[in-house]
Amino acid sequence: MAVVGEVFRHNLTEESPSGAPELHVLAVDDSLVDRKVIERLLKISSCKVTVVESGTRALQYLGLDGENGSLGFDSVKVNLIMTDYSMPGMTGYELLKKIKESSVFREIPVVIMSSENILTRIDRCLEEGAEDFLLKPVKLSDVKRLKDFIMRGKVNEGEKRSHKRRRSIDCSQSVSTTCSAMSHPCDPSSILSPLSPSTLSSKKSRL
Repeated sequence: MAVVGEVFRHNLTEESPSGAPELHVLAVDDSLVDRKVIERLLKISSCKVTVVESGTRALQYLGLDGENGSLGFDSVKVNLIMTDYSMPGMTGYELLKKIKESSVFREIPVVIMSSENILTRIDRCLEEGAEDFLLKPVKLSDVKRLKDFIMRGKVNEGEKRSHKRRRSIDCSQSVSTTCSAMSHPCDPSSILSPLSPSTLSSKKSRL
């Protein structure tokens, strides 16, 4: 594990032709339009991008298909995997599980994307090890936040577990809310209606 982590950090310091550190992202989506959108956002953020149309193709790229074994970090230097959840053949959740079962690639952060705000789906992906769950359409601010997080290379596991316990509150705020191990938790009191019993009670006490 220590060796894998060391190689992973080394990959983050590789430089682009311009001399700046470059992040290599593997984007997986069965929708051509969505692939073009995420590829454009990543390139705007100065990331190297590889796009594939299915979970099976992603496993082939990583060398995790069948018994062929992995190509390893020396051949495939991927720092982040972004995958759609709903895909024919192999879902993003199933791809996530395959990656996390790999002794070589399980250190790579995996981000799940979906156009549907389904709490059980979000919960399942985060519990399986996803670093983030983004609701489509993915925004440039989402990509920049992810890039900054990966480049820092800091994951506070305590905060991550704490977030998972609060994710239902986070995700019920709005369809556009991002459920992420890196996002800031919402204040539970903010979900109270202006006319809720708690609010009315406090108003009466002031009268």
